[in-house]
Amino acid sequence: MPIDQELLDILACPKCKGEVKLENEGSSLVCHTCRLKYRIEDDIPVMLIDEAEEI
Repeated sequence: MPIDQELLDILACPKCKGEVKLENEGSSLVCHTCRLKYRIEDDIPVMLIDEAEEI
């Protein structure tokens, strides 16, 4: 089940509070400002800065 658009509209990058975009066919959320990728596990975004991957 993909992430609901309503949830995407309210999610923000925990580092800069900027917008995140759904990428990689729904497997991650990306903040282009911070250049960080947050993974999605079992349809739940893992929005922890320490667990984010740099892009």
